Amino acid sequence: MKRIEAIIRRTRFEDVKEALLQSDINWFEYHSVHGIGQSRQERIYRGVQYSTDVIERIALTIICRDIFVEPTIEVLLREAHTGEVGDGRIFVSDVIDTWSIRTGEHGDTVLRDRK
Repeated sequence: MKRIEAIIRRTRFEDVKEALLQSDINWFEYHSVHGIGQSRQERIYRGVQYSTDVIERIALTIICRDIFVEPTIEVLLREAHTGEVGDGRIFVSDVIDTWSIRTGEHGDTVLRDRK
């Protein structure tokens, strides 16, 4: 099993979400995050100076069987891409085990297959 974590632009989230659901990736967690990027500039908007070093993004977490890792990453790369600096990152790590709280089952059988 793998854990796929993706940090994407807030503006690309709806497209990414729809593409994941269309690809039968029907469970993922997401939340708003703030980070520090490589671009650190001061900007002036309507006479107010503000810093661009804090970036608002969406973080997605997807736990899946190994066979679904590549299709999931392909969706993320295709739908989150704008070609601009700051499109985001994808991280993949191993998941040692998982349990179903309701049934007490554990292992990758807890994860549902695609339809």
